[in-house]
Amino acid sequence: MNSPPEHELPGTEIPGQARFWQWNVAGPFFIVALIWGSTWLVIKDQIGSVPPSWSVTWRFSVAAMGMAALALVRGESLRINGAGLRIATLLGLTQFVMNFQFVYRAEQHLTSGIVAVLFALLLVPNALLGWFWLKQPVTRGFMTGSSVAGAGIALLLIHEYRMAPPEGKVLVGILLTVAALLSASLANVLQGSKSARSQPMIPLLCWGMLFGAAMDGLFAFAVEGPPQFDTRPSYMFGVLYLGLIGSVVTFPLYFRLLQRLGTGRGAYNGVLVPVIAMILSTIFEGYRWSVLAASGAGLAMLGLVLALNARKPSR
Repeated sequence: MNSPPEHELPGTEIPGQARFWQWNVAGPFFIVALIWGSTWLVIKDQIGSVPPSWSVTWRFSVAAMGMAALALVRGESLRINGAGLRIATLLGLTQFVMNFQFVYRAEQHLTSGIVAVLFALLLVPNALLGWFWLKQPVTRGFMTGSSVAGAGIALLLIHEYRMAPPEGKVLVGILLTVAALLSASLANVLQGSKSARSQPMIPLLCWGMLFGAAMDGLFAFAVEGPPQFDTRPSYMFGVLYLGLIGSVVTFPLYFRLLQRLGTGRGAYNGVLVPVIAMILSTIFEGYRWSVLAASGAGLAMLGLVLALNARKPSR
């Protein structure tokens, strides 16, 4: 008698279809949301006295060293095969170069809270690209929720236009955030693929961050000139916090969520991240809430929650 396929064995989890409400899924989900909600504010300080490209370079140089140390502590070898190196290169380019180069520049034109709210829509391209490349289903309810969220984002952007100074470049900030969003989504779908799941997580991320930091450095040197650094304690703390807590701690948890929940559901921590980021933006950046902004934020969160409830894994 033939044995059943592995994904049909009792207690075996189907890739991309894990149950959310279990401690080893919900726990990492909320940890990532809490940490990334705080990183948006720290990024804002990173782009003041140092060009964004060099700040990104320092962040992922620290992250690569931290990830190598994590592998050492876990007793994992950093050796990966040729396919793994190719995946790491693409991951480095899309996640640790394009995504963050665009994000850091977007925060030169928008508050950290608004960039975080826009990034909450990562759920949409993740689910659509996951459906197209990874054959993960998208429901009508998911699309309805995404439409509601889009309406909320539109209200927030109208508020930003009204509040922006005449010389402000809000549209530039929006376009940069959208570019970052699409880059991150490509990286998320790549990490959720079968070929990436077959690679050891920590070594893959270590090489991806190392390649990303090298590409960031080359790009920074080309557009900003020789390396620049700020010796202010807040800047140095920010580099360490973003590199170690905001990257080494979160990316292994997040990419594992993508593999277990699917690329669409894995992006659901975007429901919490902007709430945390906008509260911090209100406290530290003086972000002013209006009826329009509050309505937009409420609609965005409602739409994402509707999408979360609608987007059930197909068994």
